[in-house]
Amino acid sequence: MPANTETEILNLTQKLLDSIAEGDWTTYARLCDPSITCIEGEALGHVVAGLDFHKFYFDLAGGASKPRNTICHPSIRVMGDCAVIAYFRLTQYVDANGHPNSRGTEETRVWERQQGEWKHVHFHRSPVK
Repeated sequence: MPANTETEILNLTQKLLDSIAEGDWTTYARLCDPSITCIEGEALGHVVAGLDFHKFYFDLAGGASKPRNTICHPSIRVMGDCAVIAYFRLTQYVDANGHPNSRGTEETRVWERQQGEWKHVHFHRSPVK
Protein backbone atom coordinates (compact mmCIF):
# COMPACT_ATOMS: atom_id res chain seq x y z
CA MET A 1 0.00 0.00 0.00
CA PRO A 2 1.54 3.31 -1.06
CA ALA A 3 2.69 5.51 1.82
CA ASN A 4 1.60 8.60 -0.12
CA THR A 5 -2.02 7.33 -0.12
CA GLU A 6 -1.87 6.80 3.65
CA THR A 7 -0.47 10.32 4.07
CA GLU A 8 -3.24 11.68 1.85
CA ILE A 9 -5.93 9.95 3.96
CA LEU A 10 -4.35 11.23 7.17
CA ASN A 11 -4.19 14.78 5.78
CA LEU A 12 -7.77 14.65 4.50
CA THR A 13 -8.97 13.42 7.90
CA GLN A 14 -7.15 16.26 9.67
CA LYS A 15 -8.63 18.73 7.18
CA LEU A 16 -12.08 17.29 7.93
CA LEU A 17 -11.56 17.66 11.71
CA ASP A 18 -10.26 21.21 11.20
CA SER A 19 -13.35 22.11 9.18
CA ILE A 20 -15.52 20.85 12.05
CA ALA A 21 -13.56 22.87 14.62
CA GLU A 22 -13.70 26.00 12.47
CA GLY A 23 -17.38 25.61 11.58
CA ASP A 24 -16.39 25.52 7.88
CA TRP A 25 -19.42 23.87 6.30
CA THR A 26 -18.19 24.43 2.72
CA THR A 27 -15.02 22.39 3.27
CA TYR A 28 -16.82 19.72 5.30
CA ALA A 29 -19.50 19.24 2.62
CA ARG A 30 -16.87 19.14 -0.15
CA LEU A 31 -14.96 16.36 1.64
CA CYS A 32 -18.07 14.26 2.31
CA ASP A 33 -20.22 12.15 0.05
CA PRO A 34 -23.81 13.52 0.16
CA SER A 35 -25.04 10.10 1.35
CA ILE A 36 -22.52 9.81 4.20
CA THR A 37 -23.60 7.53 7.05
CA CYS A 38 -22.60 7.77 10.68
CA ILE A 39 -22.98 6.24 14.09
CA GLU A 40 -22.32 8.77 16.86
CA GLY A 41 -23.65 9.88 20.20
CA GLU A 42 -25.86 12.60 18.76
CA ALA A 43 -27.66 9.96 16.66
CA LEU A 44 -28.82 8.18 19.84
CA GLY A 45 -27.92 4.68 18.64
CA HIS A 46 -29.18 5.06 15.08
CA VAL A 47 -27.34 5.03 11.78
CA VAL A 48 -27.88 8.46 10.23
CA ALA A 49 -27.54 9.06 6.48
CA GLY A 50 -26.95 12.32 4.63
CA LEU A 51 -25.45 15.70 5.38
CA ASP A 52 -28.56 17.44 6.78
CA PHE A 53 -28.03 15.91 10.23
CA HIS A 54 -24.51 17.39 10.37
CA LYS A 55 -25.51 20.78 8.93
CA PHE A 56 -27.72 21.33 11.98
CA TYR A 57 -24.66 21.29 14.26
CA PHE A 58 -22.62 23.52 11.94
CA ASP A 59 -25.44 26.07 12.04
CA LEU A 60 -25.23 26.08 15.86
CA ALA A 61 -21.44 26.51 15.94
CA GLY A 62 -20.11 29.69 17.42
CA GLY A 63 -17.92 31.14 20.06
CA ALA A 64 -14.54 32.81 20.04
CA SER A 65 -12.52 29.79 21.08
CA LYS A 66 -12.19 27.02 18.53
CA PRO A 67 -11.20 23.54 19.68
CA ARG A 68 -7.95 21.90 18.59
CA ASN A 69 -8.12 18.30 17.35
CA THR A 70 -5.15 15.95 17.32
CA ILE A 71 -5.19 12.56 15.60
CA CYS A 72 -3.37 10.12 17.89
CA HIS A 73 -2.03 6.70 16.88
CA PRO A 74 -3.71 6.47 13.45
CA SER A 75 -4.07 3.10 11.78
CA ILE A 76 -4.75 3.35 8.05
CA ARG A 77 -5.70 0.57 5.67
CA VAL A 78 -6.09 1.18 1.95
CA MET A 79 -7.99 -1.40 -0.12
CA GLY A 80 -8.14 -0.20 -3.72
CA ASP A 81 -10.62 2.67 -3.88
CA CYS A 82 -11.51 2.38 -0.19
CA ALA A 83 -9.53 3.50 2.85
CA VAL A 84 -10.22 3.14 6.56
CA ILE A 85 -8.57 5.22 9.26
CA ALA A 86 -9.01 4.46 12.96
CA TYR A 87 -7.54 6.70 15.64
CA PHE A 88 -7.97 8.39 18.99
CA ARG A 89 -9.12 12.01 18.62
CA LEU A 90 -7.85 14.30 21.36
CA THR A 91 -9.82 17.54 21.51
CA GLN A 92 -8.52 20.49 23.51
CA TYR A 93 -10.98 23.28 24.21
CA VAL A 94 -11.79 26.16 26.53
CA ASP A 95 -15.03 25.69 28.47
CA ALA A 96 -17.68 28.33 29.19
CA ASN A 97 -15.78 29.39 32.34
CA GLY A 98 -12.56 29.97 30.42
CA HIS A 99 -10.84 26.82 31.70
CA PRO A 100 -8.82 24.63 29.35
CA ASN A 101 -10.07 21.06 29.04
CA SER A 102 -9.55 17.94 26.97
CA ARG A 103 -11.84 15.15 25.83
CA GLY A 104 -11.31 12.12 23.68
CA THR A 105 -13.18 10.01 21.18
CA GLU A 106 -12.37 6.80 19.38
CA GLU A 107 -13.11 7.23 15.70
CA THR A 108 -13.16 5.17 12.53
CA ARG A 109 -13.65 6.91 9.20
CA VAL A 110 -14.16 5.36 5.79
CA TRP A 111 -13.06 7.12 2.60
CA GLU A 112 -13.95 6.10 -0.96
CA ARG A 113 -12.18 7.27 -4.11
CA GLN A 114 -14.85 8.60 -6.49
CA GLN A 115 -13.81 9.90 -9.92
CA GLY A 116 -10.25 10.26 -8.64
CA GLU A 117 -11.17 12.15 -5.43
CA TRP A 118 -11.39 10.77 -1.90
CA LYS A 119 -14.81 11.27 -0.30
CA HIS A 120 -15.70 10.64 3.33
CA VAL A 121 -18.53 8.07 3.23
CA HIS A 122 -18.93 6.76 6.80
CA PHE A 123 -17.75 7.27 10.37
CA HIS A 124 -18.26 5.82 13.80
CA ARG A 125 -17.40 7.96 16.83
CA SER A 126 -17.46 6.78 20.44
CA PRO A 127 -16.70 8.97 23.44
CA VAL A 128 -14.08 7.90 25.95
CA LYS A 129 -15.32 8.13 29.51
